[in-house]
Amino acid sequence: MVPTYNEERNIERCLQALNSQTVPREKVEIIVVDGDSLDRTREIAEGLADKVIAQASLGVGGARNDGFNIAEAPIVATTDADCQPYPGWLEAALKGFRDGDVVAVTGFLDPSDWGDITGAEKLVYQAFFKISNALLVALSFFDLYHLCGANSAFRKTAFQETGGYLPLAYADDVEIYKRIKQKGRIRLLRGMTIHYSVRRIKKLGLLNYIRLLFKMEWEVMVNGRKPMKGGYARQIYE
Repeated sequence: MVPTYNEERNIERCLQALNSQTVPREKVEIIVVDGDSLDRTREIAEGLADKVIAQASLGVGGARNDGFNIAEAPIVATTDADCQPYPGWLEAALKGFRDGDVVAVTGFLDPSDWGDITGAEKLVYQAFFKISNALLVALSFFDLYHLCGANSAFRKTAFQETGGYLPLAYADDVEIYKRIKQKGRIRLLRGMTIHYSVRRIKKLGLLNYIRLLFKMEWEVMVNGRKPMKGGYARQIYE
């Protein structure tokens, strides 16, 4: 399931990746939830997805909730329009749910979509993602997880029992971990990897992005706050 807003440059690559998974295509339902795009996003998506609907709920999390509500499968995976899952992404996710007590799975991010980022700056970004992925592994030993909206899958019943994503300004995918972990076990899967666009980081600047990550973790995970102001939804990228 993919939320979109003005993604005509990226949505085809994302949906082609979802159409080319190792899971047989007839067993996959691709859902796009569009936030009233002003470009050709919906037109492109309608040729590659099974369902394309207009977003009815607030925020990126709300768009994902809309997708969950119409999904027919018991397992629902989420990614972003500027990401391209590896071919074995869905297969790895489904294997992660073989144990009945698993309610959510997540994986790793492989940076991509570099644009004009080259040389030493690119090496810094790559190092950042290597450290981030290593931290995911380290935290998993303490049963702590970041259910990144671009790379997670949920057992639909457990997701809906928690009430889904909250309409937060940011960190809705961080906050949901605190509630869904009460429903069962979460797993970090090495085979569940996506090509992750660095355009958001580029727009913010790497240092500002890192500050935002720490802010999200501190406010939401430690202090239990639910931020309603600010946000990153419906951004325009070069």
